[in-house]
Amino acid sequence: MIRPLYTLAVIGAQPLLRRKLRRRGAAEPGYLQHVDERFGRYEDGAEPGALWIHAVSLGETRAAAILIAQLRALQPGIRILLTHGTATGRAEGERLLRDGDRQAWLPWDTPKAVRAFLNHFRPSAGVLMETEVWPNLVAVCRQRGVPLALANARLSQKSLAQARQLAFLSRPAYSSLTAVWAQTEGDARRLTRAGATVQGVFGNLKFDATPDAQQLAQGRRWREGLHRPVVMFASSREGEEAEFFRLAQAMRGSDAQWLVVPRHPQRFAEVAALAASQGLSVSRRSAWGEAPARADVWIGDSLGEMALYYGLADVALLGGSFEKLGGQNLIEAAACGCPVVMGPHTFNFAEASRLAEEAGAALRVASMEEGMRSAVELAGNRERHTGAVRAGLAFAEAHQGAARRTAEAILELSTEPGR
Repeated sequence: MIRPLYTLAVIGAQPLLRRKLRRRGAAEPGYLQHVDERFGRYEDGAEPGALWIHAVSLGETRAAAILIAQLRALQPGIRILLTHGTATGRAEGERLLRDGDRQAWLPWDTPKAVRAFLNHFRPSAGVLMETEVWPNLVAVCRQRGVPLALANARLSQKSLAQARQLAFLSRPAYSSLTAVWAQTEGDARRLTRAGATVQGVFGNLKFDATPDAQQLAQGRRWREGLHRPVVMFASSREGEEAEFFRLAQAMRGSDAQWLVVPRHPQRFAEVAALAASQGLSVSRRSAWGEAPARADVWIGDSLGEMALYYGLADVALLGGSFEKLGGQNLIEAAACGCPVVMGPHTFNFAEASRLAEEAGAALRVASMEEGMRSAVELAGNRERHTGAVRAGLAFAEAHQGAARRTAEAILELSTEPGR
């Protein structure tokens, strides 16, 4: 009885959702493309039997890229249907497509739209990346006999509390998944409490990412020519940058070069303007020629160049960890040999953050001011910095293997007799 009421609420909210798309589309035109797909309406035909992978946004799509590469290695010629919920995720996902692959928006969570989606694409199986569990999506897949797995699955304590408040919806959804493969033992325990049956703890796919060697080398060449420490604020979030820029202004005597790479690309211009409002000179990556221009603050306003930025930086502050936002993932920084300074709030990636700190690849601080000063100090101490770089590389290498384990489980799921 509860799910039909939920469905009515989703249907009733669709005018608001359309309005939200129009508003977001003003800044990101990708939201205005293929809108009918969100209602299960499609222009072109589709060949049945593709493996469907849902990666809602940019981070999940980058994890999906690692998984897709492993799937192609194990089963050349596999066809992928890639779905998303955000414009940045879809733009990143487009780069992963090969002949025979398809891409679409995930339909809004009504039985009618989900049925239309399944009727049109007829996937062999579905894989939801990390956290995207929707009541009607799971229920209709179960009704249709489409195996649906949650891969690279994570669930924070905060998200578990929210799921338990809505247990009448979330528990049936989690319990109806065909398979769940968790990142960590802690995630597995929380997912089990939410109602899921966890088949394995495979680790985090992002440990298997290989940083772009050319980008990394370019960033390091630029850094070597500077003769001053570069401190990066990686994947900064709204609510954090104002304090960062205020402190950067106060620390002008430190000789540090500040580099800010906002988490959300639609905020690039906003963050640059915020730095300028604090009296700081600004240079944006999109305006660089052969080398970065001199300025108080560099803004990394490009997509797909995180390896370049980590190569350019001596130390990275972890975005999302200085406000109660849960932190961003520090694995890519470690794999690039960039030591991390993180704030007190890393509940979204609690175990990875704890393990990185224990390994010496990351440093925990209590505030933004302490973080910025600690980052400058670490960058200037050659012995400590070299030790942290080595620790990060060893930490990243020690936790590899999730991609192969996950890909093998997916292929087994999608080829089970009767599927």
